[in-house]
Amino acid sequence: MTDFIHTRWENLVMANYSIDPARLFSYVPPGVELDLYEGKAMVSLVGFIFKGTKFFKIPIPYLGTFEEVNLRFYVKRSLPTEIKRGVVFINETVPYKAVAWVANKLYNERYTAIPTKHHFTEDGSHKKMEYQWYIKNKWNRLGVTIVKGEESMMAGSMEEFIFEHYYGYTRINASTSQEYRVDHPRWTTNKVIEYDVHCDFDHMYGPDFAFLNHQNPDSVLFAAGSGVTIKWKRETFSQLIQ
Repeated sequence: MTDFIHTRWENLVMANYSIDPARLFSYVPPGVELDLYEGKAMVSLVGFIFKGTKFFKIPIPYLGTFEEVNLRFYVKRSLPTEIKRGVVFINETVPYKAVAWVANKLYNERYTAIPTKHHFTEDGSHKKMEYQWYIKNKWNRLGVTIVKGEESMMAGSMEEFIFEHYYGYTRINASTSQEYRVDHPRWTTNKVIEYDVHCDFDHMYGPDFAFLNHQNPDSVLFAAGSGVTIKWKRETFSQLIQ
């Protein structure tokens, strides 16, 4: 299977919120269902660095490294021989219009382009990182302070649930979806000791998610990340054959 994108995802910050599953039903692509953690549907506000991106191993001049901020939730596709666990994006935000255009045209994604920036600092035992994005005349932010020293994810943990999804799903129409695979090694995590989330969910993601303006995250996680490959091939499937 041909690799379309070679890149690194680094310094992933994820604020995770439990949500009434009914709020997500209209966003679930045909042929998949919500994947729940301990009976709860989750959405995640994510900030990370896309670094050194290549298309078919060809470097992208000037546009290969950038911040991405997205809102995603978790689904699974049940087949006779396996269960594929994946994510659906409500929106993905990057600073470059060209990157957003390519993603939307090629893959029917929901990318937008707005100003973004990040700040990283560290001392002897801690590291701080913050992602910012500008919308409706104000900067939003997602930041953490972490303890240096990586830890393995425990089986059944929130960390494992959030990070161990290796497929992406998009809706094509009322009865058809597409699936693509994202490959990376199992990540390690760092302990988050402080977080700072100031996101205007209403303006960023629409009134369906405005209630998150007044809800604290259930957890905020950090992973250093790794190299990532995204496959060129996408499988188109219908709800009718599930």
